[in-house]
Amino acid sequence: MIGFEVIKQAADSAARAGVLTLPHGTVETPVFMPVGTQATVKGLTPDDLEALGAQILLANTYHLYLRPGPEIIARLGGLHRLMAWSRPILTDSGGYQVFSLGFGREHGVGKIAKIFPAEAPPAERKPPAAPAGRGHARLTRIDDDGVTFTSHIDGSTHRLTPERSIAIQEALGADVALAFDECTSPLAGYTYTRQALARTHRWAERCLAAHTRRDQALFGIVQGGEYRDLREASARFIGALPFDGVAIGGSLGQSKADMHRVLEWTVPLLPPAWPRHLLGIGEPEDLFAAIGRGIDMFDCVAPTRLGRHGVLYVPTGRLHIANAAYREDPAPVQADCTCYTCRHFSRAYLRHLFVANEMLGPRLATIHNLHFLSALVRQIRQSILEDRFSAFQTSFLARWRGTDC
Repeated sequence: MIGFEVIKQAADSAARAGVLTLPHGTVETPVFMPVGTQATVKGLTPDDLEALGAQILLANTYHLYLRPGPEIIARLGGLHRLMAWSRPILTDSGGYQVFSLGFGREHGVGKIAKIFPAEAPPAERKPPAAPAGRGHARLTRIDDDGVTFTSHIDGSTHRLTPERSIAIQEALGADVALAFDECTSPLAGYTYTRQALARTHRWAERCLAAHTRRDQALFGIVQGGEYRDLREASARFIGALPFDGVAIGGSLGQSKADMHRVLEWTVPLLPPAWPRHLLGIGEPEDLFAAIGRGIDMFDCVAPTRLGRHGVLYVPTGRLHIANAAYREDPAPVQADCTCYTCRHFSRAYLRHLFVANEMLGPRLATIHNLHFLSALVRQIRQSILEDRFSAFQTSFLARWRGTDC
């Protein structure tokens, strides 16, 4: 019922194509999973997601714990029945929220906004160690046993431990659960990152001991920030435990070049039979970089967030649909795209929806962006099967880096 098979290893890179078997269906990898934070991919129905090719969704343990609550979800038949999604679901552990409500708030960094501080505009860059009290106040307090946090909804106090995170994910009924970890900031120093890594490793063992559902895969998480010795130690430690797969999380460095190095240090030390998930990364150029280094699974809020702001993926880059140039443009967003948006509507109509602040605009843009990424990953998979991954990567990126219109 749960298993992973690599069916093709690329000859010219670490890219690979595989099949992940889960209780609610099989997933062909590489795969991009849309993010349904609160048991919904914003603005879309399950039928929309099926039509655009989504194979697996990610839902958020922290948010679903706060509302409607895991006990309510379990009584209603579990997450799949609640959101009327019959295919696989992966739930995170809440570890990222420990970061985002703690150091993320204090340092002003996140998975999308300024995840790589060295690549932020100069005015937004911060020093390597942000002084205490300079950002927003933290809403979390971390100790060796777990995390105490203040709800962003009503200010109430809650406690999350490895055991509680696993219990919540088991109640939700996801196909894949993630071990509870501490996600470190890209501005964290070596000493703190080493301490956080030791906690993550202890918590991983506690998660394994607490996990009781045999019909649910459990992935460990490799941490260690941008530090090679810590990443390698984490890959070896997590890789030696009886997990079903692995996610690579935490700070990936100050730049995308740092992220590439982190993957090059980490992936070769992981069990080759495990599926590998890169947490929170999903821009088109990043998919190629990570797949070429051996990553199988991705999630990212970028395509939905950008879509809600009128930014659409096209083969030549990002298209900003509110630009006046599209006021009378009868063409679809992308001429060769088969998504619902491109088959029915023009750029002019989509621009009108955004200018008029109509809710249909973000919905149609989100459909296109998720279809674009789903189709791209399918094309990447096919290129691996046909031993032409590097050639496809070169041709795609040559176009992608052409314009931002």
